[in-house]
Amino acid sequence: MRIHVSDELVEIRLSRVEKVLGLMRDIRVPRADVSDVEVVADGVREAMAAGLKVGLRLPWLRFVARTIKLDRAFVVRRGVPALAFSVHGQEPLERVLVSTPEAAALAARLQGR
Repeated sequence: MRIHVSDELVEIRLSRVEKVLGLMRDIRVPRADVSDVEVVADGVREAMAAGLKVGLRLPWLRFVARTIKLDRAFVVRRGVPALAFSVHGQEPLERVLVSTPEAAALAARLQGR
């Protein structure tokens, strides 16, 4: 999984295995549709608390999944901080949570700092 942030787009590129096991596609969101950016210390805990999900679920280890309503996407690993952000205008997707060692730097960039 790779995260690419440009002036126009936030793109989460999943590996082929993540796409197949997680029943997901790459996530592409215009930066104008991104808000409420934050760093989450324990993304796996937040994913586990989100209710029913479809995709790859290894509780307390890894999630590559979406909620049943498809409004939240999780690509998280244990022990890695996560970048979380809200999405507007991309229904049904409303929230994304993705683990990356660069979560703090990406959050600052998305917040315009």
